[in-house]
Formats: sequence, C-alpha cells, structure tokens
Amino acid sequence: MIYDYYNNMKILKLKHKTFYLSFIFLIIYGFLSFFLKKRYAEKSCNRQKLFKSGRWNMPASIQALERQGPPEIHYIPYRKDEITYPESDGRPMADNTKQFNWIVKIKEGLEVMFADRPDVFVAGDLLWYPVKGDNKKRAAPDAMVVFGRPKGHRGAYIQYKEEDIAPQVVFEVLSPGNTKAEMKKKLGFYRQYGVEEYYIYDPDNITFEGWLRTSGKLLKIKKIQGWTSPRLGIRFELTDEELFIYRPDGQKFLSFVETEEKAVKAQKQAEKERIQREQAQKQAEKAEALANQEKKRAEMLAEKLIKLGISLDDL
Repeated sequence: MIYDYYNNMKILKLKHKTFYLSFIFLIIYGFLSFFLKKRYAEKSCNRQKLFKSGRWNMPASIQALERQGPPEIHYIPYRKDEITYPESDGRPMADNTKQFNWIVKIKEGLEVMFADRPDVFVAGDLLWYPVKGDNKKRAAPDAMVVFGRPKGHRGAYIQYKEEDIAPQVVFEVLSPGNTKAEMKKKLGFYRQYGVEEYYIYDPDNITFEGWLRTSGKLLKIKKIQGWTSPRLGIRFELTDEELFIYRPDGQKFLSFVETEEKAVKAQKQAEKERIQREQAQKQAEKAEALANQEKKRAEMLAEKLIKLGISLDDL
C-alpha cells in the first residue's frame, strides 16, 4: 500500500511539472507572436512611407505601373441595329430545266457582252437587299445588271454597301409555279426600289413583256416586238417558237449547248479551210515545178540548136 501511495505521488508531481511547462510555453509563444506582429506592422508602415516618398528602390515594373496609374476601361457598345443579310431564301433557282436554261442563257449572255467592262456587275438569282437594316425586304431576280459597280463574288447584293446603287435592269423567267399575285408583288418591288428596265419571259407560253422607267414611273412597254434596251443595247425578237436576243454587234445570245456546237462547227470549218489552203499550196508548188521543168527543157533545146548552128529566129 505504501508502494502504491508512492507511485501516485510520483505521477501527481509529473502532471504538475507538465502543466507548468505547458503554461510557460504558452506565455513564451504569446509573447513572441505579439512581438513579431508588431515588428511586421512597423516594417510595413515604413515600407509604405518609403513607397510614397520615392526613397525606396522599387523594381522597374512596379515603378512603371505606379506612373501609369489605374488602367483605363474601354466599353464596347452593343449595337442593336446590327443584323445579318441571309444569302439564301431557301427557294430553288429554277422550277424546271427549261426555266433554268433560259436563266443561264440570259445571265451568261450578259456576262459575255460586258466582259470588258469592269464597272458592270452581272448576277443571276442573287438576293438583293435595297433597304439598310431591313432583311425582310428583298428579291432575287433571275438575272440583273448593275452599272457602276465592280465585278466580283457576292453572297448577296446589299445596296447600302454598294454606294446605294440599285440594279438598273432585271429579268424574270417564268415557270408554271409562278402566280399572278407573286409577279404583281415583284413588279411593285422593282417599281418601288428604282429598277429602270424590267423584262419577263414565259418560255412555256412564248410571251414577253417589258417595263421602262419614264419620268420616275416604271411603265409597261406597249410595242415590245423588236424592242432595243436603252441601257443594254440588246434587241428582242419574239417568234412563234421562242425569244431571240441579239447583242449590239448582231450576235445572238446562245445557250451552252449552242455555244459548244458553234465552236465545234467553227473548228471544223477552220480545219476544212486549212486543208484547202494546204491543197492549194501543194497544187501551186506542183504547177511551179512543172513550169520550171518546161523552162529548163526549152533552155536545153535552145543550146543544142545554137550548137548545130540553127538560129532560133529562123524557126
């Protein structure tokens, strides 16, 4: 029992000793923390004073930032009027092969005619937006000609980006799917937005109509047969079979097939003429050779007669 008492007292003393040591450690830790915080605060205060006075040698990058001051904030205003102008209205270029062939014939014929005019733009089935900021008012003529605008690719003809120049001449080729209401609406559109000449051809019913702007109004042309376009200089001749369009030089507008046939025919004719020239040249060379032979024979005969003492005058 004495032994247990002795052990308990020993453990109690050890606990007291540990408690005292922990208490002393906490006091030292608190003192050091207070001292270090105070010291850090003093240094920070001194550094700020040196910064302001300029006596502290700051890095060049920090000095540059100090000189620049706070950065400027630039705001980009949001423009609510910015809209897109679609390059397609979702409708096909043509409803059938006949309409397509005529659209291509007219458009390509105009392209060929104005190939040497860099200030004339020709397009087919291109969306035309006449009003800035309005992508609902639009039309896609089957063919159109714009004087005063350069050639080149365009996804759409946005008029305000083209010096506000409207197409002067437009063409429409009808198909069975076109309604009277639709064509009336197109006529009103072209009349409103400054088209000078407007032509409609119906290849199924073989009809041709035209309108000309006169005194600010787009009026129907009464005598269209043999009509010559004031702007383009092309002439229209309507027969019982189809419409013929002639350039100012008298050449007829042709389709791709007709152009190819004409080119092949011209090539064959040129080849035929070349062969004829070669044959004629060979015949001329042959005749010249025969003439030279006869001349040599005559000269040889004359020499023999002279040697025999026979004068040519006596013969």
